[in-house]
Amino acid sequence: MFGYMGKILRVDLSESSISEETLSEDMCKMFLGGSGMATKYLFDEVPKGADPLGTDNELIFMTGPLTGTIAPSSGRFSVVAKSPLTGLWGHANSGGFWGPKLKRSGFDGIIIRGISAKPKYLVVDNGSAELRDAEGIWGESVFETTKLLRQKFGKNSNVACIGIGGEKQVRYAAIMNENHRALGRCGMGAVMGSKFLKAIVVKGGQKIQTGNKDAFDKAAKEAYALVDESLLKITLEVYGTNMGLDLTNIRGGLPTRNWQTGVFPNTDAINGPAIIEKILTGRKACFACPIKCGRLSDVKEGPYACEGEGPEYESVGTLGTMCGIGNLEAITKAHILCNEYGLDTISAGSTIAFVMECYEKGIITKSETDGLDLKFGDADVMIELVHKIAKREGIGDLLAEGTKRISEKIGKGTEKFAMHVKGLELPAYDPRSAKICGLAYVTANRGGDHITAYVEGPAILDIPFMIIEKSTIEDPLIENPEEAEVVKDMEDAFAIFDAVGLCKFMGVALTAEEVTPMIANAIGRDFDVDEFKKTGERVYNIARAFNVREGLTKADDTLPKRLLEEPMPEGEAKGHVVEKLDQMLDAYYEFRGWDKGTGKPTPERLKELGLDDIIDKIY
Repeated sequence: MFGYMGKILRVDLSESSISEETLSEDMCKMFLGGSGMATKYLFDEVPKGADPLGTDNELIFMTGPLTGTIAPSSGRFSVVAKSPLTGLWGHANSGGFWGPKLKRSGFDGIIIRGISAKPKYLVVDNGSAELRDAEGIWGESVFETTKLLRQKFGKNSNVACIGIGGEKQVRYAAIMNENHRALGRCGMGAVMGSKFLKAIVVKGGQKIQTGNKDAFDKAAKEAYALVDESLLKITLEVYGTNMGLDLTNIRGGLPTRNWQTGVFPNTDAINGPAIIEKILTGRKACFACPIKCGRLSDVKEGPYACEGEGPEYESVGTLGTMCGIGNLEAITKAHILCNEYGLDTISAGSTIAFVMECYEKGIITKSETDGLDLKFGDADVMIELVHKIAKREGIGDLLAEGTKRISEKIGKGTEKFAMHVKGLELPAYDPRSAKICGLAYVTANRGGDHITAYVEGPAILDIPFMIIEKSTIEDPLIENPEEAEVVKDMEDAFAIFDAVGLCKFMGVALTAEEVTPMIANAIGRDFDVDEFKKTGERVYNIARAFNVREGLTKADDTLPKRLLEEPMPEGEAKGHVVEKLDQMLDAYYEFRGWDKGTGKPTPERLKELGLDDIIDKIY
């Protein structure tokens, strides 16, 4: 099989057993790999209603046919499981070097089920695999675990592991690789912790065979050159992902003090240029990436002294502006602590901001906060809460459950400003300033998420995406049902990126006509733009079907009441709410071929996509 290693590794932790199976060619044709193939395994093998932290849930690591090749930014891989945060389809995706190394170890993916009787870690080395005792590293941080395992297995090994957050089953715990590359969203680290699996070490140097090497190399080098000469590279390499902070703020869409406003008063202290001036020591690229958007940072002195990578835009938004904090050094410290503990910075920061507002409104008091004064703008309190969340100490035990569960427990009208969709905390873009983003939040299969459709690019940052034919949003403050098709098309296109192992930033610079030759010549068969679109739809629909099977209804496709009912109080979006979400959803369902009354993919649409076998599972 070209583009693949041809093998899946299966690990049953309850039985302490390891086996191999041949990769299905039919599954490769239908779902390509990555999150697409992993979702098919999840749908088929995890029973309806399974406990996300129980023995029946599977934790599935999967590469794609471009992972580890010379295609630009082809270091991506996915992890899929039923999410302990949302109870729905959980997916996290990461760059770095771990995914390519897994593939070069001889396997396309690893499917893990069961629960070990005691802590273990998995070693995968050039076609062989072994479970080892992890009691000596259980309780260690991400950084220490990575250091110890690389000392043991050599510099050519790569480590994916959980920290204390995953061990304590914080519902938004992350799996980390190379210390600072995060499989952040949906609580995949909690699933790994529930299985008593501390780490996966991968080693190997096996070659990836492409179907037509000369044609593949030519297509990949041409794509690399296009990205290397793009404005995307120049901007991201200089400023990193935090390049958009100022523009988001100017548009009135930078969530501040738990989304009470979209205008932060002092972005100059925490924006991209501030990172360069205050803490930047270097730049870092993922595997085969021409961009180097990663930041190497060092806060050299003071109470927030730390060294590592970041912060990224989302960390600045969630640990910073959402919490009313404009101290870059403090935000960097909290960001690096989240990496060290293995926590999703978006969910952590957003949850802290939510309880800060609960405290501000008098809904919770000092008697419930371990004596902490949870005021917006207090960086020391925010950092202390990161520690407490990871260790589930005191109030941290509640915060570790995530915004939705906290709101359900507290009540008292807090659901109006509990900023999540389907249980997944929202990223740092307020859809009152770019209303198409509200539609993208509610249709994203994993819950409130910005990179499922990535429509924030054209809507807020004025960055068109070449990967679809039309990504323009004419006026971000106007809800135009015709533009619902942009969300649908971008969801489908980026489902392909997650399936083949490409970074989504490549979708800014590359067209589908430029991506499909890389896929076709890697896998050694015809794969044109029409198949690109249809396969993306198929992958997107099976994830939606999984959610429907697990109880999702149309009523879940909605936003927090704050965004629907509270006008933005200031800035360019002053007076605006998301007011036509139902109309936008109807248009979206129409473009998708989903039932407008239920939000389900129709049997007819599923048949067109070759998903006949799942129809009776959701009807």
